[in-house]
Amino acid sequence: MSAANLYLERPALTPAAEDLREEVRTFIAEQRDSGALPPPERIGLGFDVDMTQRIADRGWIGLTWPRQYGGQERSALERYVMNEELLAASVPVGAHWVADRQSGPVLLKFGTEEQKRFYLPQIASGNCYFCIGMSEPESGSDLASLKTRADRVAGGWRINGRKIWTTNAHRVHYMIALARTSPAEGARHAGISQLIIDLKAPGVTVTPIISMAGEHDFNEVLLEDVLVPDEALIGTEGNGWNQVSAELAYERSGPERWLSSFRLISELVDVLGADTQPSTQEELGRLISHLLALRQLSLAVAGMIEQGKSPNIEASIVKDLGTKFEQEAVRVARNIASAEDLVGNGRAPRLRALLMHAQQYAPAFTIRGGTNEILRGIIARGIGLR
Repeated sequence: MSAANLYLERPALTPAAEDLREEVRTFIAEQRDSGALPPPERIGLGFDVDMTQRIADRGWIGLTWPRQYGGQERSALERYVMNEELLAASVPVGAHWVADRQSGPVLLKFGTEEQKRFYLPQIASGNCYFCIGMSEPESGSDLASLKTRADRVAGGWRINGRKIWTTNAHRVHYMIALARTSPAEGARHAGISQLIIDLKAPGVTVTPIISMAGEHDFNEVLLEDVLVPDEALIGTEGNGWNQVSAELAYERSGPERWLSSFRLISELVDVLGADTQPSTQEELGRLISHLLALRQLSLAVAGMIEQGKSPNIEASIVKDLGTKFEQEAVRVARNIASAEDLVGNGRAPRLRALLMHAQQYAPAFTIRGGTNEILRGIIARGIGLR
């Protein structure tokens, strides 16, 4: 591929997608009115199993999957619209997010029929959650250098290693772990496989990593002689790198890559009102124009997924630009709040809480889903510059 061939076209949203948007907005309003969804004072994905169950009851988890596996067989663009509304309103979707966004689709694409029938209906019903077992303490952004091993034993695999930044590993059911199952023969990416690990299995130890915001979302997971059966292997042994590359396209391109800090921007606009300084209007206008451009790019990637493509390069572009935007949004909000004196003397308590949390949370934007340096390397290689 060359840079000249890299073209993202925003797909037209169908009437069905817009109808679903209204349905989701109605649901959100009902949750607000009932008190089940209070106005947020933190950014990011909240973890709420009761909310996940309400969303599952609407049929909104596994929305695009075949009905035989608990899905609704709706389009990727409809799913995009649904998630856009949920995230913009800060609905806590963290419990089912990874399973719905990537673990389920990986199983749907590479899993056995037995795996699909066992896991997917549980995910779609809101009763089964997953986490990601890719990153390792000594690998940094070089995922191919992972040291976690899965060795063949009678009836399955024995897994030893460590995983880090495993969000919600302390409260979900399963991890899809990337492990070396055979020596790399000539290619560093060879001999790597994906396996499903029950996080309640003997030999699994989950240690919390507390963030600067004082939150326990991240974990380090130690795997010591963890035994998994043969049927825990996803896809073909040794094909894990190709499988995880397809998985990362789901992880990197969604609306969460530019909507994590949206509530901060929204609250800032509400507090500002119409009477603001010209410099504030200019900064805010520039920020919102970037947000709209990111939405166009992200929608284009959703359109490619709808067409059955694997937009790895395009998803990396969205993630890279989304990270830059998310961190810029926090900086701009802080500067405007200071220039307009919005949060002093107890004013705008919700904006103050959101801003304080966002400043502590923002460094994580760079890490999740791949660092900017790795993403730019993927992009450069994809368009022939490396």
